[in-house]
This record gives sequence, C-alpha cells and structure tokens, in this order.
Amino acid sequence: MRSIRRSLLLAGLTAGITFAGTLPTAVVAHATVPSQVAQTGALQSFLVLYESGGSAAGASLQAISVAGGSLVKDYPAIGVAVVSSAVVDFASRLAAADPSVDAASATTSFRVGLGTVNTVGTSPDPVVPTPAPGSDDLSALQWDMVQIQAPEARAINGGSPSVVVGDIDTGLDWTHPDLAPNVDFSRSVSCVGGVPNTDPTAWMDDNGHGTHTAGTIAAAKNGIGIVGVAPNVKIAGIKAGDANGFFFPEAVVCAFMWAGDHGIQVTNNSYFADPWLFNCKNDPQQRAIWEAERRAIRYAQQKGTTVVAAAGNQADDLAHPTQDATSPDNTTPVTRDITNACAVVPAEVPGVVTVSATGNTLLKSFYSSYGVGVVSVAAPGGDSVLGRTSAAPNGRVLSTYPASLISTCLRPVVDGTATYCYLQGTSMASPHVAGVAALIASAGANAGQIASRLQNTADPIACPADPSVYNFFPAVDNGAPQTCTGGAGYNSFYGHGQVNALAAVS
Repeated sequence: MRSIRRSLLLAGLTAGITFAGTLPTAVVAHATVPSQVAQTGALQSFLVLYESGGSAAGASLQAISVAGGSLVKDYPAIGVAVVSSAVVDFASRLAAADPSVDAASATTSFRVGLGTVNTVGTSPDPVVPTPAPGSDDLSALQWDMVQIQAPEARAINGGSPSVVVGDIDTGLDWTHPDLAPNVDFSRSVSCVGGVPNTDPTAWMDDNGHGTHTAGTIAAAKNGIGIVGVAPNVKIAGIKAGDANGFFFPEAVVCAFMWAGDHGIQVTNNSYFADPWLFNCKNDPQQRAIWEAERRAIRYAQQKGTTVVAAAGNQADDLAHPTQDATSPDNTTPVTRDITNACAVVPAEVPGVVTVSATGNTLLKSFYSSYGVGVVSVAAPGGDSVLGRTSAAPNGRVLSTYPASLISTCLRPVVDGTATYCYLQGTSMASPHVAGVAALIASAGANAGQIASRLQNTADPIACPADPSVYNFFPAVDNGAPQTCTGGAGYNSFYGHGQVNALAAVS
C-alpha cells in the first residue's frame, strides 16, 4: 500500500504528443539559431509564451520550424502556443530565433495532481430556476449535502438548464444513469494533448475522478442514487487528465480557453499544476507554464466564467510556503527552498474561488491545505480521521463513479445499475462550491456577483480551539505544524466560512 505522502501525489508519466519536429537549414531573417548541430531526444511538448500581442504566425511560425519544432495549437488571444519538438535545446534555439518569445517550457514531464486522498463568452440569459425537492435512494448517505443545506436550497432553486458547469477533470461517464440527463454534449471536450476533441469517446472518463466530481455538482434528481448540489443544471466534461489522472499544462490551457469560448458559466478544478507543486514565477523554466495557465484562466474569467478550485491535500500553509519536498512528483523529489514567488495553480491564481475541505465534525480536514489570502471558502471534502460520525461512518463523500471502474473503488455502493464510490480530498470539496455557484448563476448573477455571494453567505467557522488535533499530520512538504490564524469572519483554515447553499439562494 502506498504511504500517505505518495497517495497525496499520484505520480507517473504520459506519452508525449505525436507530432514530429523538423530542423530545416534555412534561418529566419531577423534572428539566428545556435550554430552547433541540434541534438535530438524524446519528443516533447512545449508551451511557448509570446510577448503582448504575439502569436505563432508569420515569422514566429518560421522560427518554430527553424528551432526544430512543429506547431500543435496556437492561442493568439493570450499569446500562447503549444509546440512539439525532439530537439534537446529547443527552448533556447527558439528564443534565439524569435525575439518575440518571452519564455518556453517543456511540458511533457509536467503533470497536474488530482486532489483525492485515498489512504487515511456570452451565454444565454438564465431562465427561472426550477425547484428540485425530495430525495433519491442514496440521499440518506449524503451527509455532505445536509451539512451545506443543499436539500433545502434545491427545494427553492435546483438550478437552470441554461447554466453549464464545466468540470475540468478526467472527463465524465456520460452513460452513468445519474449524470446522463444533465450532460451537455455540445460543450464537452477532450483537451488531452492540447488540441480540442469533441468526440464523446475522447472525453469519456477512464479514471473515475471526473465522474465523482461531476456527480457532486449535478447528479440528477431522478429517483435513483444521489442528488447533486444543482441537479437541474447542465454539466460539460472537459477532459484534461488521462486514465492515470495525469494532466499536462497544454491540456489545462486548452480547457480554460474552451470554457471561455463556449459560454461556460462555472468551472470546477480539482487539481494542482505541474510536477513542481509550487510553480515558481522567478524560475525561467517554470515561468512560461505559470504565465500561460494564468493567461488562460484570466481569459475564461473575462468571458464570464467563475473558476472554482481545490486548495490541495498537502496540509500546507499556502500563504507562507518555505519548502517543496514532494516535487518533481513524476520522478525523484528534490527538496528545494521556496518563497511566495512560488504558487500553486490554479488555487493561487488571482480571482479563483479556492476551497479548503471540512469533515462532518466541521473541523478542517486533516490533509487540506489552507492560507490567509488564498482560501475563499470551505466545503465538505471528507475526513476519515477527524470527521467520522454516525452520519459519516467512514468520513468520506459519496458520489457517482463509472461502472467499468467500480472494482478500483475501495468503498463502492451500487444502486441497481448505477455505481457510486466514497472518496475524500479537496477534490471533493471544490465541486460542492461549483454547484452552489451554479445555483447562484441560475438566478441571473454574473461572475463577480457569484464569487461575492459565495463568500457573503458562507457560515463563519472560528479556528479550532485545540490545534493539537492536527499534530499527527504536519505539512507534507516541510513538516511544519498546522496553524490557524484569523478570526471567525475570515481565517486561514476556512476563509469566509463553509459554503451554505440555502443562504446563497435565499
């Protein structure tokens, strides 16, 4: 069995994009490339960051070819391109060939970590939201929904089908009986590889994580299984992670560009970016990744998308990072000292609604990261150590899961032909908030109003009176004790408090 540390960071690699790079002998007129013969290795993907207004067109496209690369996807709206190359020093060659390149970073060995803890554009005007009262077969097992007063909220507002939540995850099982009524096929996509693919087989969930988060958001009120926070809204599967749960930066950029361009009002993001948990903006090899993802997120936000993200499962104080001892998590970790110049994506990107996790005792979950100025609100994510009660005997959150993968679930539940799984993590907390955001959007609120209402209607929770309850699980990276700072109205553990669906729609 994996240790707790390794379960927090599922490690591994995925195959690179299969686009062959070339190295023509011609050079771009305005620049030169290194004179030494290019050395080739494994095919890699690169994110290329252009200065303001730049794109992979004209002379810049020629420079990519001269440096030994092939264009995979260009995003001129944010000055970012995805490029494939087998040339070992492609990034430096491209910088020499094209002065408009601000930075370039290899991404093939970069991944995003899922947040599950398995061990201890212009959109249509919303219609009037439809109530969704009552319960389904497994509703009695949904302590998490009771905790945020979701049943009472959906008796008033169950969401509007004109509101679409994009679940940026490992895809979703669109055949699941509790999800099928609400899947928006027209806005679902796979971004794996950095290029949108709308074939439903491409964005089918082959991991399970995405189906679980999707159910918490929008499982239908249909008499079977569970009920999501917003059972009347539509859910779009935006697949950015593969069967192993590994996400690459080009897929993350693609996902946010897709959400912004397709009128998706809310996105849920239950992951953290690249092999370096803390992505340092002052590191030349990491800056292109950070900046490209930040630009893509900002693009979606400017198009009216509310971005909700998990805080992470490292028990780290994200406001005061000092050390990263778990990265790169795709190979052998190397301990490095870090500062506030290093950040977790997307949790620490400006404007993102970042969510910490609670258990059924209302304590912050033992694994949940936190931080003043980072965490906006809290939500149920489960806690198998501090959160076990009679209502939550295993402490975890129940949601939808693919039938084809149910054998991988440690705590499965079956209702007829529909399958479900208990999981815990900030991955499970974030979709609760995304669901409440969808309810608010269903009442006609815009992105700014949604974020404000989530915070203003949350139930304040004071710092724990006895912080020693967390002594058994110090910060994963630096071993520091977990310390809560701030008052009941806002603190590092819970932000503005635990989200309250009823208050948000009342």
